[in-house]
This record gives sequence, structure tokens and C-alpha cells, in this order.
Amino acid sequence: MIPYGRHFLDEQDIQSVVEVLKNGWLTQGPQIKNFEVAFAKMAGAKFAVAVSSGTAALHLSCLVLELPEGTKGITSANTFVASANAMLYCNLSADFADIDPHHLNIDLNSFDFENSKKPGLLMPVHFAGAPAPMETINRFATEYGCYVIEDASHALGATYENGKAVGSCCYSDLTTFSLHPVKGVTSGEGGVITTNNEKFYNKLLRLRSHGIEKGNFDFPNISHGDSSLQLEHYAFTDGVLNPWYYEMQSLGFNYRITDFQAALAFSQLKKFEKFISRRRDLASLYDKLLAKNSDIEPKQQSLRETSSLHIYVIEIDWEKLGCKRNTVMRQLFDKGIGTQVHYIPVPMHPYFVNLGFNISDYPNALNYYKKGLTLPLYYGLQDSELHFVVETITETLYQHHKS
Repeated sequence: MIPYGRHFLDEQDIQSVVEVLKNGWLTQGPQIKNFEVAFAKMAGAKFAVAVSSGTAALHLSCLVLELPEGTKGITSANTFVASANAMLYCNLSADFADIDPHHLNIDLNSFDFENSKKPGLLMPVHFAGAPAPMETINRFATEYGCYVIEDASHALGATYENGKAVGSCCYSDLTTFSLHPVKGVTSGEGGVITTNNEKFYNKLLRLRSHGIEKGNFDFPNISHGDSSLQLEHYAFTDGVLNPWYYEMQSLGFNYRITDFQAALAFSQLKKFEKFISRRRDLASLYDKLLAKNSDIEPKQQSLRETSSLHIYVIEIDWEKLGCKRNTVMRQLFDKGIGTQVHYIPVPMHPYFVNLGFNISDYPNALNYYKKGLTLPLYYGLQDSELHFVVETITETLYQHHKS
């Protein structure tokens, strides 16, 4: 079976996990910090915080901003539900902008800023690994006084037009990544947040672990109504911090990543440039082979050099060809080829329809959803397998066209 996405593990990755299982800490050990330091350096950011999932990364990023309840946040209509859900977790008001029909990323020019509540947060999504137009987004953020969180779940290894890495936060306050198995670098499940804001960094460390501080930290000035019950009296003995002492200073979550997950991600990170290079070679081969088929339109071709190529997306006018996408997908599956659709636009989901959203307000996202298809793309995909995918989908569409 040729799936649409697949992780890659080698002996080095396996041994990195085995070493932790044999000799290391299973949870809050040194591999987490090692990975975070390496990730921050790779992304060109001051700080990186590893967490349990990409969704946890989005949630905590929204949380550290401490925006007032009901503040409007805007994200792409074409994304996974986690982008908007993270805002809702923080009692923000999630809203959507349509996408550009060519690069498939958020188009803030489509959003009616004049007749909408002033937003406090912009959350662009680097769809399929292709960077969103961050210079333009940054101008909107400056004009309206918004924070910016980049959802870079697809974009580890992508770069902006200025050559800086996605994750450097040169256009944003925080950037989030996913380490899910179909992503370029995996820890099984996991996520990362990068930022250049030290205040946010320290809050993220606390919030990922129940809101608890342990070790050297600032003690809030809290009285229990009895001078003998000041926190300092519990924290210190003869002026020395008690080794057992910790305190919950805010309402946090158990969003910690394990040490063996971090060891795997650290090992994977050392190979990510090789991963990206191979994905770009495969995308280039797809582009070359599919150029011969006028019924298939590869998307985001102008962004190949800056994209991480997380997925390879195409558009097919199924109605024009007189065939149904689900039928073609099943036929491809029967021949050993897995495909997918990314994504069902968020405003189409029943939960968001009940909040008053109407997919007809996002015509470009709807049009892409009607035509979109994701073809197999991953590091271990062989050239011969890619040729087989192109030949098979071409033959399948021809048969429908002929009939």
C-alpha cells in the first residue's frame, strides 16, 4: 500500500528511544531540553517549548496572550479544526477568512474588517507546508493591533521569502508545530512552540505542567490571613528552599511530552534537511509528470522552493469529467494507492454551522474543497511508486472520461 503520508524511522531513531528506555528518565528528563535547544536553533528563534501535541501547542499559545474573553481571532477557513478550537478553548471568538485560490493560504483581503468586530488575534496556517504571505499578514496585525500566532503544523523546514525559517517568529509572536507521525519530523504525538518573547516562554513552561512552578522562581505576594502561613514559611527552611516545594501559580494543563518522545524527535531533527530535500525532489517529479495531464492542476507550484512540502495537493474538476471523487479514491485504494482530502473547511462542520457560519461566505475554500485531492508524498516514497501513482490516476480519470 502506498499511503498519502508515512513517517520514516531508521536505526538511529530506534536506538535513541531504546537508550532512554534503558537508562533515562521516561517523562521529564534531559532529552526534552536537548530537543528544545536544537529546535530553537534550527528555527532561528530564542525559545522552543515541546508539548504533547500540535493542538496543545495552539491552545497554550492562545492562552499566554491573556486576551479578554470574547476577543475575535481570525484563521483560515481551510484548515484542521484545531486552529479554531484553540481559540474557543480560551473563550475567544473564532472567525474565518477565505483562502487565495492559487496558494491556498489565508487571504485577509477577503475579510470584512470594516464591518466586523476588531480582531485581537490573527492565526495564519501554512497549508501543505507552503508559507502564508506573512509580510502582508504582519501589516494587517500592525494596523489592527493584533497578536499573530502562526500555525506551522505543516511547515517545519519551510522558509519565508526573506530566507528566514518558519518558526523564527520574525513576523509573529508565537509559532506552533506538530510532531504527528505524518509530519516531516515525528515524536509519535507531540508539538512545539517557538517564540522570541521570554515572558511568553516562561509562562508556557508553567502552563504545560499544571501551572506549577518548582525550583527557583518568583513567589507571588499572597497572604493566607495569618502571618505564620505566608508561602515563604512553607518554601524555605533556615533560608534554604525546601527540596519538595512547588506551587501552582496559574491554571495549567498536563501537556508535557515524554523524554523518549523528545529523544525520537531530536534524532529525527538531525535528518530534517534530508527529508525536505527528498520531498522537494518528489514534488518536482510530480509537477513534471502531471504537466502532461490537463485534467489535473497541481497547486502551490510557485512556492515549491520555500515550502516544506508536507503534502502534495491537486485540483480536479470532477463535475467536468463526469466522475465522483469518492469513486476515484476507492478505485485508487483498490490498486494500492491511498489519497486524502485536506480539509473539510471548518465553517462547514456542524458545530460551526450552529455558531452561525455559512460556507458560502468562503467561496474559494469551498471550491478547493470540491476539487481538492492529496496524493502520496513522504520521504520513503520511491520514484517508481510515484510514477505508478501518476500512471494509475491518469488511467483512472481517462476511463471515467471515456465512459
